[in-house]
Amino acid sequence: MNYTQLVAEIESYTENQFEIADINTFIEQAEQRVYNSVQFPAIRRNKTGTTTVSNKYLTCPNDWLATFSLAVIDGSGNYKYLLDKDVNFIRASYPSATDTGLPEYYALFDQNTFILGPTPDDNYSVELHYYYYPESIVSAGTTWLGDNFDSVLLYGALLEAYTFMKGEPDVLAEYQKRYDNAMLLLKQLGDGKNRRDAYRNGQVRIPVV
Repeated sequence: MNYTQLVAEIESYTENQFEIADINTFIEQAEQRVYNSVQFPAIRRNKTGTTTVSNKYLTCPNDWLATFSLAVIDGSGNYKYLLDKDVNFIRASYPSATDTGLPEYYALFDQNTFILGPTPDDNYSVELHYYYYPESIVSAGTTWLGDNFDSVLLYGALLEAYTFMKGEPDVLAEYQKRYDNAMLLLKQLGDGKNRRDAYRNGQVRIPVV
Protein backbone atom coordinates (compact mmCIF):
# COMPACT_ATOMS: atom_id res chain seq x y z
CA MET A 1 0.00 0.00 0.00
CA ASN A 2 1.46 3.34 -1.04
CA TYR A 3 0.70 6.79 0.37
CA THR A 4 -2.10 7.59 -2.10
CA GLN A 5 -3.82 4.26 -1.43
CA LEU A 6 -3.46 4.71 2.32
CA VAL A 7 -5.06 8.17 2.25
CA ALA A 8 -7.93 6.84 0.15
CA GLU A 9 -8.52 3.94 2.54
CA ILE A 10 -8.52 6.17 5.62
CA GLU A 11 -11.10 8.49 4.08
CA SER A 12 -13.17 5.55 2.83
CA TYR A 13 -13.23 3.81 6.22
CA THR A 14 -14.10 7.00 8.11
CA GLU A 15 -16.37 8.41 5.37
CA ASN A 16 -14.68 11.75 5.87
CA GLN A 17 -12.53 14.15 3.88
CA PHE A 18 -9.63 15.47 5.94
CA GLU A 19 -7.26 18.36 5.48
CA ILE A 20 -4.02 16.98 4.05
CA ALA A 21 -2.03 18.26 7.04
CA ASP A 22 -4.33 16.39 9.41
CA ILE A 23 -4.23 13.10 7.52
CA ASN A 24 -0.43 13.29 7.30
CA THR A 25 -0.32 13.74 11.08
CA PHE A 26 -2.51 10.64 11.55
CA ILE A 27 -0.14 8.58 9.42
CA GLU A 28 3.05 9.89 11.02
CA GLN A 29 1.68 9.30 14.52
CA ALA A 30 0.78 5.73 13.55
CA GLU A 31 4.26 5.14 12.15
CA GLN A 32 5.87 6.48 15.31
CA ARG A 33 3.75 4.17 17.45
CA VAL A 34 4.73 1.14 15.39
CA TYR A 35 8.43 1.99 15.23
CA ASN A 36 8.55 2.33 19.01
CA SER A 37 6.70 -0.94 19.61
CA VAL A 38 8.55 -3.47 17.42
CA GLN A 39 12.21 -3.94 16.51
CA PHE A 40 12.48 -5.12 12.92
CA PRO A 41 15.30 -4.77 10.36
CA ALA A 42 13.66 -1.92 8.42
CA ILE A 43 14.24 0.47 11.34
CA ARG A 44 17.87 -0.52 11.85
CA ARG A 45 20.89 0.86 10.02
CA ASN A 46 24.64 0.99 10.47
CA LYS A 47 27.30 3.64 10.01
CA THR A 48 31.06 3.65 10.29
CA GLY A 49 33.26 6.32 11.79
CA THR A 50 36.61 6.90 13.43
CA THR A 51 37.72 7.58 16.96
CA THR A 52 40.22 10.36 17.67
CA VAL A 53 43.44 9.79 19.61
CA SER A 54 43.12 11.00 23.23
CA ASN A 55 39.44 11.93 22.72
CA LYS A 56 37.07 9.72 24.71
CA TYR A 57 33.94 11.08 23.01
CA LEU A 58 32.25 9.81 19.86
CA THR A 59 29.44 11.70 18.12
CA CYS A 60 26.10 9.95 17.52
CA PRO A 61 24.56 10.03 14.02
CA ASN A 62 21.93 12.74 13.60
CA ASP A 63 19.13 10.18 13.15
CA TRP A 64 20.19 7.93 16.05
CA LEU A 65 17.42 6.76 18.39
CA ALA A 66 18.87 3.75 20.24
CA THR A 67 21.97 1.59 19.98
CA PHE A 68 21.95 -2.02 18.85
CA SER A 69 25.73 -2.54 18.94
CA LEU A 70 28.98 -0.56 18.80
CA ALA A 71 32.22 -2.16 17.64
CA VAL A 72 35.81 -0.95 17.43
CA ILE A 73 37.96 -2.40 14.65
CA ASP A 74 41.56 -2.95 15.72
CA GLY A 75 44.69 -2.73 13.58
CA SER A 76 44.29 -6.34 12.44
CA GLY A 77 40.76 -5.75 11.23
CA ASN A 78 39.17 -7.61 14.13
CA TYR A 79 35.84 -6.41 15.48
CA LYS A 80 35.64 -5.85 19.23
CA TYR A 81 32.09 -5.24 20.40
CA LEU A 82 31.99 -2.76 23.26
CA LEU A 83 29.97 -3.37 26.42
CA ASP A 84 27.25 -0.87 27.26
CA LYS A 85 27.83 0.74 30.67
CA ASP A 86 26.78 3.82 32.62
CA VAL A 87 28.80 7.02 32.42
CA ASN A 88 29.69 6.72 36.11
CA PHE A 89 31.21 3.27 35.50
CA ILE A 90 33.48 4.63 32.79
CA ARG A 91 34.41 7.69 34.85
CA ALA A 92 35.27 5.51 37.85
CA SER A 93 37.17 2.90 35.83
CA TYR A 94 39.11 5.40 33.71
CA PRO A 95 39.21 8.64 35.74
CA SER A 96 42.00 10.22 33.72
CA ALA A 97 42.03 11.12 30.04
CA THR A 98 45.50 9.55 29.95
CA ASP A 99 43.97 6.11 30.65
CA THR A 100 44.27 5.08 27.02
CA GLY A 101 44.01 1.87 25.02
CA LEU A 102 41.61 -0.02 22.76
CA PRO A 103 38.12 0.91 24.06
CA GLU A 104 36.21 -1.83 25.85
CA TYR A 105 33.12 0.03 27.06
CA TYR A 106 30.80 2.78 25.93
CA ALA A 107 27.99 4.80 27.48
CA LEU A 108 25.53 7.39 26.26
CA PHE A 109 27.00 10.66 27.55
CA ASP A 110 24.22 12.93 26.23
CA GLN A 111 21.73 12.89 23.38
CA ASN A 112 24.48 13.53 20.83
CA THR A 113 27.55 11.79 22.23
CA PHE A 114 28.96 8.46 23.41
CA ILE A 115 31.79 8.25 25.94
CA LEU A 116 34.38 5.48 25.53
CA GLY A 117 36.54 3.72 28.07
CA PRO A 118 39.46 3.63 28.01
CA THR A 119 40.26 6.72 25.94
CA PRO A 120 41.28 5.61 22.40
CA ASP A 121 45.04 5.45 21.89
CA ASP A 122 44.67 5.42 18.11
CA ASN A 123 42.30 6.49 15.34
CA TYR A 124 40.23 3.30 15.34
CA SER A 125 37.45 2.58 12.88
CA VAL A 126 34.11 2.02 14.57
CA GLU A 127 30.86 0.48 13.36
CA LEU A 128 27.56 1.45 14.96
CA HIS A 129 24.32 -0.48 14.45
CA TYR A 130 21.37 1.55 15.67
CA TYR A 131 17.66 2.19 15.43
CA TYR A 132 16.20 5.20 13.65
CA TYR A 133 12.93 6.49 12.22
CA PRO A 134 12.76 5.60 8.51
CA GLU A 135 11.43 8.22 6.13
CA SER A 136 7.67 8.51 6.47
CA ILE A 137 5.41 7.14 3.77
CA VAL A 138 4.02 10.69 3.68
CA SER A 139 7.18 11.94 1.99
CA ALA A 140 8.62 8.71 0.57
CA GLY A 141 5.42 7.48 -1.10
CA THR A 142 6.26 3.85 -0.30
CA THR A 143 7.93 2.22 2.70
CA TRP A 144 8.75 -1.24 4.03
CA LEU A 145 5.83 -0.99 6.44
CA GLY A 146 3.37 -0.02 3.72
CA ASP A 147 4.61 -2.74 1.39
CA ASN A 148 4.80 -5.57 3.94
CA PHE A 149 2.46 -4.75 6.85
CA ASP A 150 -0.06 -2.25 5.54
CA SER A 151 -2.71 -3.52 7.98
CA VAL A 152 -0.87 -2.24 11.04
CA LEU A 153 -0.23 1.11 9.33
CA LEU A 154 -3.84 1.44 8.18
CA TYR A 155 -5.46 0.62 11.51
CA GLY A 156 -2.92 2.72 13.39
CA ALA A 157 -3.82 5.71 11.22
CA LEU A 158 -7.54 4.96 11.58
CA LEU A 159 -7.18 5.04 15.35
CA GLU A 160 -5.65 8.50 15.10
CA ALA A 161 -8.23 9.70 12.58
CA TYR A 162 -11.26 8.38 14.45
CA THR A 163 -9.99 9.78 17.74
CA PHE A 164 -9.63 13.15 15.99
CA MET A 165 -13.23 12.82 14.80
CA LYS A 166 -14.41 11.95 18.34
CA GLY A 167 -16.06 8.92 16.80
CA GLU A 168 -18.28 6.26 18.32
CA PRO A 169 -16.58 4.25 21.10
CA ASP A 170 -17.63 0.87 19.65
CA VAL A 171 -16.10 1.67 16.26
CA LEU A 172 -12.94 2.96 17.91
CA ALA A 173 -12.75 -0.24 19.94
CA GLU A 174 -13.04 -2.31 16.75
CA TYR A 175 -10.20 -0.35 15.14
CA GLN A 176 -8.13 -0.91 18.28
CA LYS A 177 -8.83 -4.65 18.16
CA ARG A 178 -7.81 -4.89 14.53
CA TYR A 179 -4.70 -2.81 15.16
CA ASP A 180 -3.72 -5.02 18.09
CA ASN A 181 -4.15 -8.17 15.97
CA ALA A 182 -2.03 -6.72 13.18
CA MET A 183 0.60 -5.58 15.69
CA LEU A 184 0.75 -9.08 17.16
CA LEU A 185 1.63 -10.50 13.74
CA LEU A 186 4.29 -7.82 13.24
CA LYS A 187 5.79 -8.51 16.67
CA GLN A 188 5.94 -12.23 15.87
CA LEU A 189 8.11 -11.29 12.89
CA GLY A 190 10.23 -8.50 14.33
CA ASP A 191 10.60 -9.64 17.94
CA GLY A 192 10.16 -13.36 17.30
CA LYS A 193 11.24 -14.90 14.00
CA ASN A 194 13.98 -12.34 13.40
CA ARG A 195 15.44 -13.14 16.84
CA ARG A 196 15.69 -16.93 16.57
CA ASP A 197 19.46 -17.01 16.20
CA ALA A 198 20.30 -13.76 17.98
CA TYR A 199 23.72 -13.96 19.66
CA ARG A 200 23.43 -11.13 22.14
CA ASN A 201 21.51 -11.61 25.38
CA GLY A 202 19.03 -9.02 26.56
CA GLN A 203 17.33 -8.36 23.23
CA VAL A 204 13.57 -8.03 23.08
CA ARG A 205 12.24 -11.41 21.97
CA ILE A 206 8.90 -13.19 22.03
CA PRO A 207 8.54 -16.97 21.55
CA VAL A 208 7.25 -18.18 18.18
CA VAL A 209 6.51 -21.61 16.81
